[in-house]
Amino acid sequence: IRDDKASLKEALLDAASRTDVIITSGGVSVGEADYIKQLLAEIGEVVFWKIAMKPGKPLAYGKIGTCHFFGLPGNPVAVMVTFQQFVRDALRILMGQQPKLTIEFQAICTSSIRKVPGRTEFQRGILSQDKNGGWTVHTTGAQCSGILSSMSKANCYIILPVSQGNVEAGCTVQVQPFLN
Repeated sequence: IRDDKASLKEALLDAASRTDVIITSGGVSVGEADYIKQLLAEIGEVVFWKIAMKPGKPLAYGKIGTCHFFGLPGNPVAVMVTFQQFVRDALRILMGQQPKLTIEFQAICTSSIRKVPGRTEFQRGILSQDKNGGWTVHTTGAQCSGILSSMSKANCYIILPVSQGNVEAGCTVQVQPFLN
């Protein structure tokens, strides 16, 4: 749907009348044509908007009547990260299923990572075992949320907590491997 407030409102109301869940991508940030959060507040309820996470800060969740609404960011990597971290398990629960198993453990980071404290970061990484069976990880390179190759090369997230600053090579970090 194009970035037209009236068209978006009509589409959201129509979808909410026919579905249990709406998932959108884009339009939830603060740009000139980002109408989703405003419309959600107008025709439903904004439960939360913006989270301390990178990528994925402009994630929105709300309801339009009884319909659940997930407004994902517009950048492709941010969409994938927020879907995997929030929406996938929410959908499973709404379907009466158990959340998908998520495994996290520590690995030695072999690359340095620049990070400013203030948000949890999900850096895309490549996890492997060294010759002694220990786990090591390094980033896939540039981590901008529009760089799709950072996801296609990755087999895990390197999770850096809110309070974390820069990471020096050789430090231990938390990793979350991608599971099928």
